[in-house]
Amino acid sequence: MKKYNIVIVGGGSTFTPGFLKSFCRMKNEFPLAKLVLFDIDANRQKPIGEYGKILFKELYPTAELIYTTDIAQAYTDMDFVFMQMRVGGYEMREKDEKIPLKHGIIGQETCGPGGIAYGLRSTKEMIKAIYDIRHYAPNAWVLNYSNPAAIVAEALRREFPTDKKILNICDQPENVVRSCSRLLGCNFKDLQPVYFGLNHYGWFTNMYDKNTGEDLLPKIRELVKERGFLPQDAEQRDKSWLETYGMVQQLMADFPDYLPNTYDQYYLYPSYKAKSLNPNFTRANEVMASREKRVFAECQQVIEAGTTKDLVNIHEDAHAEFMIDVAMSIAYNLNNRFIVIIENYGAINNLPDDGMVEVVAELGANGPSPMRVGNIPTFYKGLLENQLASEKLAIDAYFEGSYQKALQSLTLNRTVNDAKIARVILDELIEANKLYWPELK
Repeated sequence: MKKYNIVIVGGGSTFTPGFLKSFCRMKNEFPLAKLVLFDIDANRQKPIGEYGKILFKELYPTAELIYTTDIAQAYTDMDFVFMQMRVGGYEMREKDEKIPLKHGIIGQETCGPGGIAYGLRSTKEMIKAIYDIRHYAPNAWVLNYSNPAAIVAEALRREFPTDKKILNICDQPENVVRSCSRLLGCNFKDLQPVYFGLNHYGWFTNMYDKNTGEDLLPKIRELVKERGFLPQDAEQRDKSWLETYGMVQQLMADFPDYLPNTYDQYYLYPSYKAKSLNPNFTRANEVMASREKRVFAECQQVIEAGTTKDLVNIHEDAHAEFMIDVAMSIAYNLNNRFIVIIENYGAINNLPDDGMVEVVAELGANGPSPMRVGNIPTFYKGLLENQLASEKLAIDAYFEGSYQKALQSLTLNRTVNDAKIARVILDELIEANKLYWPELK
C-alpha cells in the first residue's frame, strides 16, 4: 500500500495535536511516509511540533514527522496539502468580532463584516500559497478548510479556474450530522444527508438511514423540539458553542421544513444575535482564554515528560477524522459521499452556475461528483442569492481594489442591511486591516 506525504499548513494551530492523534489512530487505513507541519510562526509551531515528534516516536515510528517554516521543505513532493490558515491570528479575529459589535452588528469569524474582513485577508495569502504549492508539488491535492471557506473558494475559483485539484470543504455540516447521531442514538456513519446551501449557510432536506432508507428528519424534528440540540462532543465544547447548537431548536420552530446549519442563526436573527453577544469578550477571547491555553499546556506537559503516556488526553476534533476520510476517498477512489463546496453548474438548479455552493458529492480520484438537489424553495433561494451576491462583491473588491464594491458587499449582507452603518464599519475595518488588505479606492 502506498504511503502518502502530507503537509498541514497552519501547523501551529491548536487543532493540529488532535490531527496528529487521528493520523496515528488511522495509520493502517491511510499510511503516511511523511507528515510536515508548516507555519510562518515558528514560536507558535514549535511546541506543537515537539509534541508531535514524541507522539509519532511512540505511536507511529514508521512515519517521518517534521515541522518547518521553509516553503520548499513544506511543499516539495507532497500528495496532499491540508490548509488551515488563520491570517492575522487571534489578534485580528478579535478585531473582526469587536469592530462590528461596537456598532450593534454581529461580530463573528465567518459571517457578516467580520467574515468579509477575514475573507479579504485570507484571499491574498491563499492565492500565494496555491502558487507556491503548484511550484513545488504540481500534482498535490489541496484540501482547503481555512475560514471563511465561502469567500476563499470564490477567490480561488477566479484565480485558478482550471485547477481541478483544489477542494474547498468545511466540517460544520459533518458536525451537524454527527450531532444528529447523538440525538438519535446511532452511528453517524449510518446517516446519509441531503443538503443544499453556501458554506456556513445551508439546510438538510433529508437525513436517511443508510440501512433502511428511512428519512429520519421527522424524528429529528420531534427530538429537537423535545430535547434541544447538542454537539456530538458537547462535553469538550466551550459555552458559546453549546449556545450556538442550542439555537437549532429555535430555528426549527420558526422554519420547520429543514434541519439548519448552526450558522444560519446569524442571518435569520441578526438583531437578536448581535444583542446577545458580549462586545468586550467575544468568541476570540473565549478561545484564547480556554482552548489556546489548554492545548499548549498539554503539549508542554508532554515535552517536559518526554512521553505522551498517562499524561494527556488531547481531544480529537471531528474535523480531523473527517479530513483524513476525505483524503482517503480521493487517494483510493472510494467515491464516498461528503458535503463539499463546488462551482454550482446546476447542482442547485435555480442558483447561478458560477456560485460556490455546498452540496453532497461523491468524492474520488477525479474530484467531486455532486448530487443534484433541483430547485430550492423561494425563501431559501432568496436568502442564498443575497449572501452569494455579498460574497462575490467582496471578492470583486479584492481584485478590483474597489471601495464601492466592498461597501456594497457589507450593505447587502443580511447581518448589516444599512449603508450608513456599513460605511462606518468598513472604514474601521480598512484601518484595522491596512497590513493585510489591498488598497481600496
